[in-house]
Parts: sequence; structure tokens; C-alpha cells
Amino acid sequence: MAIIKKSILVLLILLFVAPVHAERIKDLVSISGVRSNHLIGYGLVVGLDGTGDNEAFTKQSFKSLLDKLGVTIPASITPGIKNVAAVSLHAELPAFAKMGQKIDVTVSSLGNAKSLRGGTLLLAPLKGMDSNIYAVAQGNLVVGGLSASGEDGSKITVNLPVVGRIPNGAIIEAEVPSPFQCAQSLTFNLNRSDFSTAKALSDTINKYMGPQTARALDATSVFVYLPEDQDKKVMFISALENLEVQVGIPIAKVVINSRTGTIIIGQNVMVGPAAVTHGSLTVTITENKDVSQPQPLSLGVTAEVNKSDVVVTQDKSRMFLLQPDVSLESIVRAINQIGVAPGDLVAILEALKQAGALKAELEVI
Repeated sequence: MAIIKKSILVLLILLFVAPVHAERIKDLVSISGVRSNHLIGYGLVVGLDGTGDNEAFTKQSFKSLLDKLGVTIPASITPGIKNVAAVSLHAELPAFAKMGQKIDVTVSSLGNAKSLRGGTLLLAPLKGMDSNIYAVAQGNLVVGGLSASGEDGSKITVNLPVVGRIPNGAIIEAEVPSPFQCAQSLTFNLNRSDFSTAKALSDTINKYMGPQTARALDATSVFVYLPEDQDKKVMFISALENLEVQVGIPIAKVVINSRTGTIIIGQNVMVGPAAVTHGSLTVTITENKDVSQPQPLSLGVTAEVNKSDVVVTQDKSRMFLLQPDVSLESIVRAINQIGVAPGDLVAILEALKQAGALKAELEVI
């Protein structure tokens, strides 16, 4: 489009006058179809100091490896190996990755190996979901954990010694086809769906690149036309990514982690008029040992008896009043004044939600 070509230079100049309190497009979106791909593989780690595994499939893989290298082991002989471990491999093939580039590989034990520390991964293929080989991995492992044990059974483990990593351990052997070169358009997908942000994104692109360059499809996707000239596509997308957009205000939400007691209250959370009181009842039972001494000439025997002391205490509850449409700061200040623990705060927030006073979405994770 002619309008797009003429607008690229103007866009680069206008980037310096973008709104101050805004976010870059590259921080808000991902480009549809531009993504990494998972790779998986199987291999053998050798050179371990007696910390390998003794699984049947490890021995079978070891015999197959030697057979490929010209060493034949009779079927009746089972190799007793202690320095070999069967491992799974996984890696990420980045978008636009080219042949000859290197990627990191994570190596994890599949059997009962005690440690992969000091091991070397032998040449192993990495395949995609289509079963095609896209990379080959080999190299020395970097293991952050360690394990040590004594003859009496005592054992100490630091971190995880059966998982390692090989930086730049795989070489890319095949490329994933990308439709980018022949595409006449692209779609920006927002990392967080929001109609207001999608509308602001399309309006910003149209403002700097010309009318009808972009249009919002829904709360997540924004469709953008690309220049017809192939040489201009990279520069065009680079300019778009650095545009700044006023994002929509997120919905009011309170997030509660029930396992850790963590509570996050969003900035837009408001509370209607409500009176809150919260107290706690504590029951303490103490078991003491006592001695029962018989009366003189009663022919009784001294015996040990249990004595239980039960004490019930109740903290004085203090009530606080929440005025209409109070802010987050007022909520925190009022709750802190009565010394509420995280568990009690969860109960208060849930009760406020049930009473209709909490004007926010309450999410428990």
C-alpha cells in the first residue's frame, strides 16, 4: 500500500512524541504464527562415576549404540554398566531459526540414575511433533545439584542432580517454514484480552500509518496490512513494535492464593458501605502429670494420674466502618489497624463479596 510506504519515515519521527504513560506494542502483543517449537529426543549420557542407572531399556540402548559403531555384543550377554544413564532431551526451536545455529538443551534422567554430574551426552536427534529431525544434540552436561551417601544409608542431596543442561548443545539441521516472507498482512494477539486495549492499538496504528491500516477483530486480535515491498516488511514491523499505546484499565480484581496465604488487591478495587468485625476464639488444653498419694494405713499405692487444664480465651473484636467507594489505601489501612492475619483477611474479603460490598472480582487460586 502506497500510504504505508510513505508513512514509515513519519512514524519513526513521531515515536519520540508518544504518550509517556503507555506501553510499547512489542510488550503487549505477540505476532500470530511467529512462535517457537518444542523439540524432544532420547539419548545416553556416559562418563558417570558409578551413578548411572541399571534399567533394561538403558542396557538395550547401549547395545544398539555399540552395534551401530561396529561392536557386536552377543544377545546372551547383558552388559553390566554403571556409568551410563538413559535421558530425555527437550529444547525450544526459536522462530526464524536457521541451519547451523545453536540452541540450549535440557537433559533429564529417565531411569534410576543417582546423578548426571560429570556426564557427556552422546549424539542424539531432536524431533518435532511431525517426527522430523530438526536438531542434533551432544556435549558435556552442566548439573547444578549433587548427591552423596554413606555406607550406613545416610544421604544428602542438594538441588536436583538428575537434571542438567547443555548450553548451545544442539545444532539446528532443518528450518521450520514460515509464511512471513509472502504474507500481505499479520495479526497482533494481545497478551491480555481487552476490548479497550485492542481499540487503542488499532487507533494508534491507523494514526501513524494511515487510515484502514489496522482494525480490531475482537478483544484479542488486531489485523494489520503489510507493505507490498518485501524489503519494507522488517522495517515496518520494527517501527510498529516500538509504538506506544495507552492500555485499557484492567478489571478490579482480588487474587487470593489459598496455599501460601498471599493476597493481591488491584488498584481499582472499591468497597461499598459496610461494617466489619472479626474476632478469634482460642481453646488451650494442657496435659499435666500428677501423683496420687494414698492416705496413711489405707493400704493404697502411689499412682501417676493425668490432669487436664482447659482454658478458653476470646480476643476482643474491634469493628471498623468502610465508607462508600473507599480506595485500596483505605481498605489496607483499616484492616491493618485491627491486626488481621492473612487467613482472617481472606475470610473478611469473602464475606464482603457475599454481602455485595466488594466491587471486584474475587479469584482464588
